[in-house]
Amino acid sequence: MNKNLLFLFLLLSGMFACKPDKEKAESEAKPPNIVFIMTDDHSYQTLSAYDRRYIQTPNLDRIANEGVKFTNSFVTNSICGPSRAVMLTGKHSHVNGFVNNSGEFDGSQPTFPKYLQQAGYQTALVGKWHLKSQPTGFNHWEILIGQGNYYNTDFIENGERNRSEGYVTDVITDKSLDWLEKRDKEKPFCLLVHHKATHRIWMPDTALLNLFEGQEFDVPESFFDGYEGRTAAAEQKMSIDKDMDLVYDLKMLDKEGELLTKYRKAYEGMYGRMNEEQKAAWDAYYDPIIEEFKKAGLKGKELALWKYQRYMQDYLKCVKSVDNNVGRLLDYLDEQGLAENTLVVYTSDQGFYMGEHGWFDKRFMYEESLRTPLLMRFPKGIEAKGNQEAMVQNLDYAPTFLDLAGVPVPEDIQGASLLPLVQGKAKDWRKAIYYHYYEYPNEHMVKRHYGIRTDRYKLIHFYNDIDEWELYDLKNDPDEMENLIEKEGYWDISEELKTELVNLQSTYQDTDKATF
Repeated sequence: MNKNLLFLFLLLSGMFACKPDKEKAESEAKPPNIVFIMTDDHSYQTLSAYDRRYIQTPNLDRIANEGVKFTNSFVTNSICGPSRAVMLTGKHSHVNGFVNNSGEFDGSQPTFPKYLQQAGYQTALVGKWHLKSQPTGFNHWEILIGQGNYYNTDFIENGERNRSEGYVTDVITDKSLDWLEKRDKEKPFCLLVHHKATHRIWMPDTALLNLFEGQEFDVPESFFDGYEGRTAAAEQKMSIDKDMDLVYDLKMLDKEGELLTKYRKAYEGMYGRMNEEQKAAWDAYYDPIIEEFKKAGLKGKELALWKYQRYMQDYLKCVKSVDNNVGRLLDYLDEQGLAENTLVVYTSDQGFYMGEHGWFDKRFMYEESLRTPLLMRFPKGIEAKGNQEAMVQNLDYAPTFLDLAGVPVPEDIQGASLLPLVQGKAKDWRKAIYYHYYEYPNEHMVKRHYGIRTDRYKLIHFYNDIDEWELYDLKNDPDEMENLIEKEGYWDISEELKTELVNLQSTYQDTDKATF
């Protein structure tokens, strides 16, 4: 072969051989994307990566199987708006200023989307906002008005109000995928996909109405809890038996108008948003149940247990819609070649009661509402998989996102990045978490309280118009049925926990209620 031709052949061969390596290096050098999926009131008991008793959630389980499942994930304040404010700021409620749902979030303060914007990220929010003020720190936002509606709900898109036909979980996913398609593909992105589901009143998609038909769900052992030694627990208004509305919550909208419940009118408004096709499917399913219920004449424990089964069916159908739509989002990331360079996070704004202690709703510092699911699938290059048992909180999301993006974490953020933890590099990780709930009086009448949880014990102080302490041994009493605060042999433990509680309140600058 001619020497010149040989030289040209070798030169071209080298160029083509280097090109994929160069593209690979450029790809690996790009800042990671973030997809932050959050539902509302999704209990860890109804996500099969955590608990397989009630439902299978294969798409959510996929995130857990391909990433990290946090088995001790908690919130700082178990109520919708405040929890969201904590996630945005990385600061406790008393610091970010949004302590209960009656307030308005101060959008002028620093948030992780603003820091990411400054670092060159495109940021978008689609779905539930629930902070009353308009979103800041987002290049694009489409938010529900207040709680939104399950059917044909209204959105505000960058300030303009529009109605979107369809089932809300599908619609939020559609809008999220649409934004991903239209974004500037030269820039990294952070997309918040915040679903309405599984918030009350648990209206399922008509396509899933027959799911779980005939299935009987196990009743929690604590369903008929008598609340001995727990005054605050006895005085709440979130009992499935006494406080769950037959029409509003359980869809018993009889055409005869005989079931005149407290929230019937509110449910009629939600039902009225459906189009004729949706109503036809809805009525075909619920009308026979209404007729059978009225004939049965249930009372007492039988009625309470019937309510529980109906509640579980409707709630779990909403979970199934979430799981299906998370699958759509994961498939898109795969199809577009984005999965390897994207952090995918799934969580809820808090946990929820699935009949434990006879309840629905959240608010209390007891495990079912304090604990929340948290799954993270990390970008390629961060070898983090399996279960993570350390105690983490929603306080930690903001610093984690900033750390992953290479953005310095501001010193005033109170949470900690989870990256060192999942990579096995964390030193002196927290041994206890702090909680503070403020929203009283309110519809569910859960008393104001704060407390501390360690790996074994939990100490709670109910205050304001009450002054009572509760102590639980989570190892021997995981259902939190026995208050040990006055039991012999636990004095030293309670005093140690009170001391540590004061230390945490000082650390987090929440010292106005630290009086014993």
